[in-house]
Amino acid sequence: MQTDWAAENLRVIRTLMERGAVYRRALAPLVGAVGLAGVAAAVLAPFLGVQSARAFAGYWMAMGAICVAGAFLLIRRQALKDSEPFWSPPTRRAAQAMSPAFFAGFVAGLIFLGEGPPGPLAVWLLVPGWMVLYGCGLHAAGFFMPRGFKLFGWGFIVGGCLLGAAVLGLGPAPPVSGAHWAMGALFGGPHLAYGIYLYFTEQRGNAT
Repeated sequence: MQTDWAAENLRVIRTLMERGAVYRRALAPLVGAVGLAGVAAAVLAPFLGVQSARAFAGYWMAMGAICVAGAFLLIRRQALKDSEPFWSPPTRRAAQAMSPAFFAGFVAGLIFLGEGPPGPLAVWLLVPGWMVLYGCGLHAAGFFMPRGFKLFGWGFIVGGCLLGAAVLGLGPAPPVSGAHWAMGALFGGPHLAYGIYLYFTEQRGNAT
């Protein structure tokens, strides 16, 4: 049994090493698309009248679901293009690594959808909480992804901690409308920048 388990791990590691470039190519459009969606959602939120804590949580959870669905389609398209199985052992490992942190973030959002804590302060604490949990999920998946992915996750963890400390130390929280801009800048912005970085570094790698 242990021999089979070790052999399976070796196969997964070998596959990950062989598919490092494929992951990098798939990540550039994926991360860029998520970034654009986050920025667009922040711009649209005031026009849609998303002002209450419940509406804020529901709106951004819906955007998260859209981004996950888009990521699924992009990764599946990349797998079909390369004639590889979508739900491969490396993909399963990465999904399993991210799932605890993402599940905790989902539950935190559900609290606001019910009779959760109202008011802008609660919303402004939800944003850094989501950032930290999201960063933990990315860092966990980073063990099965390109090396920079773990650093990307750390950026969300550190940024979320700093934002949470700032919110608690500044006194009265800004209105909920400002939290939309925070989500766009602190979620959408880094994804967009990382996607551009991956695109151009991949282009340089192909040129050499």
